[in-house]
Amino acid sequence: MMSGEYDTAFHTMGSDIRLLIGPPLARGGPSPAALAAEARVYVEDFARRLSRFRSDSELSALNCDPNEVVPASLLLRTAVRAGLWAAQRSGGLVDPTLLGELEQVGYADSLDGCEPASLSEALAVTPPRQPARPNAAARWRQIQVDDKRGTIKRPPGVRIDTGGTGKGLCADALAHRLAGNTRFVVDCGGDLAVGGVGAQLEPYEIEIEHPLTGEAIRTLRLGVGGVATSGLNVRVWRTPDGSFAHHLLDPSSGRPAWTGLIGVTALAASALEAETLSKMALLLGPLGARRVLAEHGGLIVRDDGEVETIGPLDGARGVLANLGRTA
Repeated sequence: MMSGEYDTAFHTMGSDIRLLIGPPLARGGPSPAALAAEARVYVEDFARRLSRFRSDSELSALNCDPNEVVPASLLLRTAVRAGLWAAQRSGGLVDPTLLGELEQVGYADSLDGCEPASLSEALAVTPPRQPARPNAAARWRQIQVDDKRGTIKRPPGVRIDTGGTGKGLCADALAHRLAGNTRFVVDCGGDLAVGGVGAQLEPYEIEIEHPLTGEAIRTLRLGVGGVATSGLNVRVWRTPDGSFAHHLLDPSSGRPAWTGLIGVTALAASALEAETLSKMALLLGPLGARRVLAEHGGLIVRDDGEVETIGPLDGARGVLANLGRTA
């Protein structure tokens, strides 16, 4: 953090949110503290209206509505459209219609504040590794967002989960609001948006943690764009039958995907794109991840704890350490 930047953090959306905001570019512009306060109100409202864990949220109302065409606010339409964009971008791997499947594997309620199960123990007993595949039914293609009419159309019973892309979307929305400042970082639970002319001149240093050890495995230097990390370590749990599950599902089976990767960090032009690429890469496994990350750069962590850097990392610099799996 540079001297003079406003630094604040709070907890919502089941994640830690952190904002670093530099001075305004124009004299007399809103102070970083005022912008941070406005940003917190925005994020908390975003979370309240789009949470699938709240029965009074707009998302829950949409999912419970028996009608095919449902009136929807601009925020809800934007969030659903972001999910559809991610599905299209990932060839159906990042699928926003897997809410029922998530509930069936044990993710019906928020896991915020719950201690995750041991990822090392889970890896020792999980099924053979294989890449995920899209669901042939492609239910997400049946969803239509109509801004002119202010509606969302989908077959009744097709429920939508915006959580997979919501943090990236929120980070990008805040970045847009902070475009009048010299430099900024928005961190929405690991989905980061970075910008400002000052950041391009003196990039931020962003540490990437190993999903097994928690140790820093690389420091990226980023002046503009998005970076996101997806991993199995934060949301992994033991099911009633003693097996393990996590929140990244193989759309073709509706079951947790064990692909040979336990963590992926992706860089991209925006936080939403980085979030989508990181999940897509993790779901594809090592071979597919290399293709996905080649253009913008990233890194992968394999089941055995080994770390591999892929692509240019867009000017990111740092020392890479190969860390073995912990017991």
